[in-house]
Amino acid sequence: MSERLNKLRNIAFVGHGSSGKTSLSEIILFKTGIIKRLCRVEDGNTAMDFEPEELKRLISISSGFHTVNWKKNIISLIDTPGDQNFFTDTINSMQAADGAVVVIDAVDGVKVQTEMAWDYADQFSLPRIIFINKLDRERADFFRTFKDAENVFKPKPIILQLPIGSESEFKGIVDLISMKSYIYDSDGKATTGDIPADMLEAATKEKEALIENIAEADDTLIEKYLEGTEISDDEIKSALRKGTLSKTFVPVICGSAIKDIGIDLLLDLVATCIPSPAEMAPRKGTDSNGKEVERKPDPDAPFSAFVFKTVADPYAGRLSIMKIVSGSLGENGNFYNINKSAKERYNQLLAIAGKEQKPITEAGPGEIVAVAKLKETATGDTLCDESARIKFECAKPLPALISFAVGSKVKGEEDKIYISLSKILEEDTALKLERNAETKEILLSGRGQVHIEVVVEKLKRKFNVETQLNTPKVPYKETIKKKVRVQGRHKKQSGGHGQFGDCWIQMEPLPKGGGFEFVDAIVGGSIPKQYIPAVEKGIIESAQRGVLAGFPCVDFRVTLDDGSFHAVDSSEMAFKVAGSLAFKKAVLEAKPVLLEPIMKVTITTPEEYMGDIMGNLNSRRGRVLGMDSAGKNQIIIANVPMSEFLTYEPDLRSMTGGRGIYAMEFSHYDEVPAQIAEKVIEEVNKEKE
Repeated sequence: MSERLNKLRNIAFVGHGSSGKTSLSEIILFKTGIIKRLCRVEDGNTAMDFEPEELKRLISISSGFHTVNWKKNIISLIDTPGDQNFFTDTINSMQAADGAVVVIDAVDGVKVQTEMAWDYADQFSLPRIIFINKLDRERADFFRTFKDAENVFKPKPIILQLPIGSESEFKGIVDLISMKSYIYDSDGKATTGDIPADMLEAATKEKEALIENIAEADDTLIEKYLEGTEISDDEIKSALRKGTLSKTFVPVICGSAIKDIGIDLLLDLVATCIPSPAEMAPRKGTDSNGKEVERKPDPDAPFSAFVFKTVADPYAGRLSIMKIVSGSLGENGNFYNINKSAKERYNQLLAIAGKEQKPITEAGPGEIVAVAKLKETATGDTLCDESARIKFECAKPLPALISFAVGSKVKGEEDKIYISLSKILEEDTALKLERNAETKEILLSGRGQVHIEVVVEKLKRKFNVETQLNTPKVPYKETIKKKVRVQGRHKKQSGGHGQFGDCWIQMEPLPKGGGFEFVDAIVGGSIPKQYIPAVEKGIIESAQRGVLAGFPCVDFRVTLDDGSFHAVDSSEMAFKVAGSLAFKKAVLEAKPVLLEPIMKVTITTPEEYMGDIMGNLNSRRGRVLGMDSAGKNQIIIANVPMSEFLTYEPDLRSMTGGRGIYAMEFSHYDEVPAQIAEKVIEEVNKEKE
């Protein structure tokens, strides 16, 4: 098992959507004989993207996994989504990698999700390789793309290869270490030769720059370089590996996944410059007492693993995908879930190969495996030996940015929707689900509209539940601004016993968040004690459906100070009605106003978009509380009415080219401006009609 450990490379392909990550995975699977026929992403039929929602949109929605053999190395591929709607899955999967290939489109250059992936690679301390893809495309430019990466990324990218030809004439690569050319035929076979004469001068210049950059990772090489002593190819390769692993620099190579140019050289570089799990630092965690402990990638150490992805299937059950940190697993057995304080048993150990799961007999440190039908385990949980407990901290999901009210197309299926959505939440940690007690809606929140639409499609396909999406209702409230005293009197004769209840109440506003207070100030028995709770109940029930527009009334005190009763006709019901009448009368006299929820919003954006964002916030009645900076980004903190922010996600993406992100949380309730309150009340009354 230790031999396998040293040969293993867990590599995540990361980058912006449509940079060619899935095409790259497919050509690698084809070159290594895993798949017999090369499938194109454009045809909607690939080994890594197989969910109907992925085929429909031609994007990766969920990370794909496969393992290939390359020159005695075992390379475990993780093809991650590049769309911001599904980027939480990318972050989760990157935790299982030991290195990353950052794929950049040679036409579009560095885009926002590439930057995000880079930042998370920093966070997880992953060595990187940059692969500039699509050099066969019109307007592709290797040097422009490299300069873009050089300006944005740290540690610094360094050029390892040069392209031969450009756009439709792109046909090969110059390797600066060996100073050889690789010309590729239509089948992806390379012919090695001398560097084309017209590129020799440029290649020689880039080779000098490469040696200068690589020498930074090795003191011995620096001395040789400064003394002008010749440095061998083996010394360069050794220093290249050392510098990549220490994250002193990031090697940049190039090619075309579609034309199968440079893919063999990429795999060679992965094998030599990406660490095996055995070379990774011990993973830190905490024991049952909160004390820091660590686990080395040792097959003889106590078992530990973390679940970084869950796949929920209505028929096969829950599939938990994990990265083994230490120890080993057999084809069946037990382990302990420290997050849930629960013992779990599995009956079969599985390797993930695209859409298939293949039974295996054992697995050790660094390996990505799956088990089915664990009862308690969810994404982010740590599994370990019960006698050597450890808990690993996993990445938090990105915040939900947009919410929709999910309704059923078939009456009476609301509970079925909620149960089915709960299962989808098991596999997508970026989703949030809640029932709003005030608006009586099921609210589904996610990263963007496409994210939510995909969930709706999955609901229909997996659980046969048809839903419709609506803009959520804003949970307005009502309150009063003036102290008043009124009478509530209910008298009714209907033959026999009548109904009589009479009460006087004082109603006054309370400070924000004061809720509701009821004060019994009756003296002398003007209202018998058994009827006083009925008055309070009538007020409470009426307050749930306020007078202005039917929203709950809050932040007021009612003092019951007088009244009268009838020995025969008075009853609890009569006084409840009297309390309700008194409340409605008092609210109308006490200057009722509408309250709206105000959200505290934190927007992170590159500085060049600040003006547009500030103007947009003003148009949404936002109030800026403060500004700060974080690296190359600016942070704006503001209070904005919820009603103005329900559709902010697509607008922010449009304003910033997808480079702005935001998070929001409830702050407080505030009074709605009169002209807007009139419109809200008018709309509510129209709905009632």
